[in-house]
Order: sequence, then C-alpha cells, then structure tokens
Amino acid sequence: MNTRTWGWLAAVIDVVLIVVFALIGRSSHGEANTALALWTTAYPFLAGWAIGYVTSGAWARPLRFWPTGVVVWVLTVFVGLAIRVATGQGDVDGNPLPISFVIVATIVLGVFLLGWRAIVRGVLRFTSRSRQDAAATDA
Repeated sequence: MNTRTWGWLAAVIDVVLIVVFALIGRSSHGEANTALALWTTAYPFLAGWAIGYVTSGAWARPLRFWPTGVVVWVLTVFVGLAIRVATGQGDVDGNPLPISFVIVATIVLGVFLLGWRAIVRGVLRFTSRSRQDAAATDA
C-alpha cells in the first residue's frame, strides 16, 4: 500500500478508535449510547484528533510514532479535555476535570492511537523481512 492509502486508513482507524473510547466510557458509566449522546462525548476528542492529524502531517507519515502518533495522541487528549471543560461535560461534584478521567483518557487513547501503529509497523517489518529472506533464498 502507498502512503496515501495508509493516510486514509490511519484516519479511519483513529476515528473509529476514538468513537470506541467514547462508547466504552459511556457504557462503563451506564449512560445512553444514542447517536447524539455518543457524538456529544466523542466530538471533543475528534476535534483534538483533527488538529493533531493536520498539525503532525499524519497523511504523509501515518505510521510514524514521532511526530505523527505522539502529536495526534497528545492533541487528541489535550484539546478533547479542554473542549469538555469549556462545554461543561464531565463535571463531577463541581470538579470540571477529574484527575481520574485525565489519567484514563490519556492512557486509553495512547494505547489506542499508538498501539495500532505499533502493531502495523511490526507486521510490516516482519513481512518485509520475510520477503527479503525469501528473495535471498531464491537468488
């Protein structure tokens, strides 16, 4: 696959994983998972992701950890949390940004946004080596 294809695929995978993050969060708190409710939870992080994707130039190097993966991850979390605070989402007993949520969001989104990239890079390296070994054996 070429870089352009990986760029689009990376965008789709990232967006799906952010929606899954929102879905898991809503489900774990016993909240409704209607389309509007899910959108309300996901859009702050999707906005952060969009800023990170553009800022990092992710379409040109979608599988890179640095800067792509890290910038996408950090901005997804930072902007997402900022929008949640600004819109009053997630207020718990007067605390607009519970530290437990910051920790969970940071870790889960890090695992999601960096994890799939690590898996794909590992698979691509393995298959590339396998092809090289096969070519060397055939030669």
